Formats: sequence, C-alpha cells, structure tokens
Amino acid sequence: MNEVQPIDAEIEALLILATEPLTEMELAETLEASVGEVTWALKRLAAFYDETGRGFELRHVGGGWRYYTRPEHADTIARSVLEGQHGRLSQASLETLAVIAYLQPVSRSRISAVRGVNVDGVVRTLITRNMVCEVDKDEASGAGLLGTTTYFLERMGLGSLEDLPPLAPHLPDASHLDEELRRLATMPQIPDLGVSDETADGQASNENADHKEMDNE
Repeated sequence: MNEVQPIDAEIEALLILATEPLTEMELAETLEASVGEVTWALKRLAAFYDETGRGFELRHVGGGWRYYTRPEHADTIARSVLEGQHGRLSQASLETLAVIAYLQPVSRSRISAVRGVNVDGVVRTLITRNMVCEVDKDEASGAGLLGTTTYFLERMGLGSLEDLPPLAPHLPDASHLDEELRRLATMPQIPDLGVSDETADGQASNENADHKEMDNE
C-alpha cells in the first residue's frame, strides 16, 4: 500500500469541493507544485482507494480528475435517493413551498415576511429535494429569486403552474408588502438629538401645561 503524502491530503480537499473535474495543471497552480508531482499524487490516491476498497473512486474523466461512487454501489445509492424523494415534507416545508408556488419568483426575505419566521433552513431542504430553485435575481438588491421546478409539477401532478388550485387569495399579497416596505424606506429619518424618551415625555408634558395656561388666560 502506498504511503499517503501531505500533498495527497491537499488534493483530496480540493477535489471534494470541486463541482467539475480538475486538471493536473489547475491543481498544480493552486498547490504551487509541479505538474509531475501532482500527477503522481493523483495516481497514488487512485490506487490507494482501489486497494482499500472505498465506496468511491478517483477517475480521470473529461480531461480532469473527480471523485465518483463505484458502480457496484449503484443499487444502494438508488434506494437512498428514492427513499429521500418519497419522504414526507414537514408542515413548515409545505407552507413555504405554497408561498413560493403562488408568489414566485420570490425572495427569501419576502417568504420570511409572509410566514413570519426565518425560512433559510426550510428553503435549503426544498432545494435539496429539487422542489424549488433559484430562477432569477432581483435587479435592485441582487437577491436570488426562487421558483418551483418541473419536478415539483411532476410530484404534484400538474401540467403547469396555471393548474394550481385557487389558493392564492388566501395568501398575503406580496405587492402590498412591497408597497409598505418602500413607504418605510422613503420616510425621512428623524435626527438623533440625544434626547431620551423620559426627557421627551417631560418636555411634552411641560408644553401641554403651557398650552393649558394660555387657554386659561
């Protein structure tokens, strides 16, 4: 069995984070190592995974290197994926999914405002389940806008979003929320004069007393 070298661990870390195959040149530039050194390390790692019977392997595909699960474990992976897809969504997930379905494209902040709670965790679950995805960007804020996927339509037995049940009237109108937020954003800011609430209340009481005296006169 080949002994694992320090550069091997660095390559493993980079490959785990990679979303596409990495070439020897790309890895060498990142690690500030020679291409030959990186190539030898990659072959050493691939052999190590084969010898130890890991559930994954390191392949050279498409001009680069990437981790893949071994073909002999395909049935196990398929069962896991199917069980995850058939798992029931929580009540919070269903409510969030309804908001996205009827108000899409919609930002996370708007969903949170409608539901009254933070929805980041629930949205991540829905994205993992392939029920929703980012479909656009808000031009003003740059925030990602979420919408439902074709898989959502398939699971719901819908041909298109027009086939959704008429539940939208029961959800808060997002346009009203936007109008309210814009109104608050354009309101003039009151300068901070360093007056505490207690002092302000006292001044208000004195002014009221002065007005009463003037009325009596």
